[in-house]
Amino acid sequence: MTDRERLLACLLGKSVDRPPYWLFWGPWQGVFERWRREGMPTQFKNYQDVRVSFGADHGLVQVDVNCGPSPRRDREILEETETEIVFLDSWGIKRRNLKKITSMPEFIEFPVKTADDWRSYRDKWLPIEDPRRLDGPWLDNCRKAMAAGWPIQLGYFPDVGIFGSVRWLLGDEECLVAYAEQPELVHEIMGHMTDLYLWVFDKVVGAGVRVDIIHIWEDMCGRQGPLISPAMWREFMGPCYRRIKAFADRHGIPLLSVDTDGQPDLIVPPMLEAGVNYVWPWEVAAGCDVNAVGAKYPTLAMMGGIDKRVLAINPDAIDAELARIRPAVERGRYLPDLDHLIPDDVSWQNFCHYAQGLKKLGSGKSAF
Repeated sequence: MTDRERLLACLLGKSVDRPPYWLFWGPWQGVFERWRREGMPTQFKNYQDVRVSFGADHGLVQVDVNCGPSPRRDREILEETETEIVFLDSWGIKRRNLKKITSMPEFIEFPVKTADDWRSYRDKWLPIEDPRRLDGPWLDNCRKAMAAGWPIQLGYFPDVGIFGSVRWLLGDEECLVAYAEQPELVHEIMGHMTDLYLWVFDKVVGAGVRVDIIHIWEDMCGRQGPLISPAMWREFMGPCYRRIKAFADRHGIPLLSVDTDGQPDLIVPPMLEAGVNYVWPWEVAAGCDVNAVGAKYPTLAMMGGIDKRVLAINPDAIDAELARIRPAVERGRYLPDLDHLIPDDVSWQNFCHYAQGLKKLGSGKSAF
């Protein structure tokens, strides 16, 4: 099977020669530097080199069109010291990053505070029929991927999200308050972003690209569950997702994917109702168990679900974690991988043990 055939068959519940072997989640930058000190081969310049060395399948090819602010915005540095940097990102969000430690940024200020702010931002940065959105070599790259049998994804972090875009514009807490106090504004933003995405998506498939997955980034859950209720998901997000699903069906795109960290169980039913059939990464620290999720939602495809934290313990703990998720692998509709980026307490030796064990698990040669 080609890497594309294997991925689609696995996630759609069909027979495969073996499970996909992705090694999708790589390390934080600080981890890569640690691995160099611990004996990682010097010829490995990035994580893709690591993946290739272990024989991982070719990952998704992302269609590199612009679904976010247009024209694309470079990072604008506002302040810089020896230890930190304050800047505006591609959405105009003011952030603070530490320079010597890799971590989540501090979000200082968001670009939209009122409905008038939104409309000004929309008109300046989010025009829909903007030909600049289609700049770049994306079509040639997609033709190469189709010829090679690689899977193609349309939609990406951080620009393609229904909840995600409202969050980028208003801010985390302000976004949630707006659902209750400014529902018309939330509907307006989500509707506009859906129009924008579908315009770009239509141009891509119209150019002859065979798309396998439409991907939507949301990150709308924590350990306690989703940040909005299932009823709110149905009211606000459901109509947008149904439009995207209808587009996917018209163009033979089999997978509608959602990335949300945390514990999404409560919003899986409305997502399924709206056409989502692939969710990841199922963080174990948030109480997610891919064995239980697969039993509860048998038509849902999954990726992730391997506790990244065990990679910091020892080989026996890694083996036990891989054995734990074996039933989900055997059941199907599951791509075994970590549940997020690799933290800085993971050694090169432990990562190698994990990567080799995951490969053996997929081949049926696992020793645990």
